[in-house]
Order: sequence, then structure tokens, then C-alpha cells
Amino acid sequence: MVKTGMVIVAGEITTEGSVDVENIVREVVNDIGYNHSDSGFDSNTCAVLNAIGSQSPDIAMGVDETDDHEQGAGDQGLMFGYASNETDVLMPAPITYSHLLVKRHSQLRKNGSLTWLEPDAKSQITMRYEDGKPVGIDTVVLSTQHRDEVSLKDLREAVMEEIIKPVLPAGMD
Repeated sequence: MVKTGMVIVAGEITTEGSVDVENIVREVVNDIGYNHSDSGFDSNTCAVLNAIGSQSPDIAMGVDETDDHEQGAGDQGLMFGYASNETDVLMPAPITYSHLLVKRHSQLRKNGSLTWLEPDAKSQITMRYEDGKPVGIDTVVLSTQHRDEVSLKDLREAVMEEIIKPVLPAGMD
């Protein structure tokens, strides 16, 4: 869990190994790009709460592999979505293009092309379908954290020309 100025790592594990949770958290936060207080989150000064504990013996008994290689199921997870032949990654087109937009955002931020971009971004694509096939894009939302140094006009232009247009397929308007 992450809240401004704090990262909480929690869960239960069974291990004989040692993990430097605080250092890993700080490296990940830094790699994401939160490495100065101007962004509202700083990998060097954020609090890191390590709430990882030992797994319950009752759970371990049910999920640990036995001598005859039998193994039980662990905790449950919920998944939403479906496979689709709309894209080469077998995911629905709207989520695929949304992922590609934020990936492009991250690449341009990290390579220094758009120096005023900050790490936080989210996107949503709404598409039109005919006979179960995507035929057009109705809506593109790309929300991005940015520094104050960029004007709204320059921000909109750069996001459109450098992120959105290179990612979205031609002829889907």
C-alpha cells in the first residue's frame, strides 16, 4: 500500500532467506521516478513500514509441498477480463491501447524527451464496436502528473503528438 510519504509492505511468507525490504522499496520508488520532494513523494525520505510476518502454520500445512509432491491451493485471487483476438497480445483493444499509452508516457519521461512529466499517469480508451470488432475510438483519456514549468497548451500538444498519436492505430477515428 502506498500513501503520500509512506510505503507499507505487508503479508505472510515462509522463508529461510533474508530480504532487505526497505532498500528494495526505496530502489523501486526511485526507479519509478519519485526521487525528489517536488513530486510529492521522495524515495530517500519516505517512510517504509515492513509488516511482513511468518505464515500461519495452519496455512503452511495446507499449501506446502509434501514428500510425495502433493501441494494444496493457497489464498484465492479474483481476476477480471478475458482473452480476445482483437490484438496480438490477446487482450481487448481498449485495455491494450490504454496500457501502451502509459508505457509510452513512462518511456518518454525516463528517456528525458518530456522532462516535465512525472511518474503518475492513467488512461482509458472507449471504442466503438460493430459485429464484435473494434472499428473506432470514441474517447481517449490520458491524465498525467507534470511539473508546473509546462504550459497547458504545450502539455496538451506534446501529449497528443508524442504519446497518443504514435500509439493509437490510424483509421480508428
